[in-house]
Amino acid sequence: MDFGVCIASRPSDIDDVVAAERLGFTHAWLADSQMIWSDVYALLALAADRTSTINIGTGVAVAGTRIAPVTAAAIGTINELAPGRTFCGIGTGNTAMRIMGHKPQRIAEFDEYLRVLTALLRGEEVDYTLNGHTAPIRHQMPEYGFVRHDPVPPVYVSAFGPKALGLAAKYGNGLITSVPPEPVAVRGIRTAIAAGREQHGLSTDRHAFPIATLTTIAVLEPGEAIDSDRVKEQVGAFAIAALHYSYEQLTQFGRRPPAHLLPMWDDYVAAVEAVPQERRHLRTHLGHNCWVIPEEERFVTKELIERACLVGTPDDLRARIGELDAAGLDQIVILPPLAAKNDVAADVARELIGQV
Repeated sequence: MDFGVCIASRPSDIDDVVAAERLGFTHAWLADSQMIWSDVYALLALAADRTSTINIGTGVAVAGTRIAPVTAAAIGTINELAPGRTFCGIGTGNTAMRIMGHKPQRIAEFDEYLRVLTALLRGEEVDYTLNGHTAPIRHQMPEYGFVRHDPVPPVYVSAFGPKALGLAAKYGNGLITSVPPEPVAVRGIRTAIAAGREQHGLSTDRHAFPIATLTTIAVLEPGEAIDSDRVKEQVGAFAIAALHYSYEQLTQFGRRPPAHLLPMWDDYVAAVEAVPQERRHLRTHLGHNCWVIPEEERFVTKELIERACLVGTPDDLRARIGELDAAGLDQIVILPPLAAKNDVAADVARELIGQV
């Protein structure tokens, strides 16, 4: 099992990438959400200069905020700085677009985006349509050190639903998702990817297409409860983000929340919808994966933690991660909150990296 860490892009936190490399993490995923964090590519350039072995990339870049040629040039530039260890995570913008009051990119648009992006990252010429006009494009001077296409940066497509998973299988070199940390969920994703790859005549071998999932981990101390104050500090921000996501799924697609959220759902919705609708997008994701705002602390329950995060004793966690590995998961990407990020990374490194 590989272990990655997702970092909320911020200049003062560049040392976290350096520390992750030292601790044995294989990947550093730098987050891209322009209204809450710093510019991801500025931080990736710094990370490339400060590290030498850890894989670095976007976790994930947002297709709706940059045209595909711009993203290709940005990733190609980082690949010139860190050749062979640069990757591109790319998604439709579940948070980055909604936090501006807009919907994520549509599947048909994402399909076209991935077609252009992956071709450009391979150094190929591709037809590209902008403002109704189509013309062939390619990076014209890669041999002069502006961008690097060799080795080709792997593309991890962010996907959750069946249509997006189909695009991941078609265009991606891997998948970045966020599924409940349970073997049955991983097997379902692996099966869907294999079917999509087979449809396009691509290898269904697990090693040809790694699956990474975003979660977070808390290592329990002897006798500690799963909902202790310390554990809530370490995993609460990630757990509550699942509640934010479920609210967006309901308002955009009419999808009812999962059963484990129902006991708190009416209270949570009332708290969010106390804000006028025209400003609600500024409220929904407050503290997003960085901290839990005070009025939402009561929603960080034991069941929410158990469903969204990996929490247990070192032995319990090793056993659970072994089961996830056997089910087809290749990388666990942790996203700890700002206040506890160093403790979480150190605990994971000490108890899990190299031992599962």
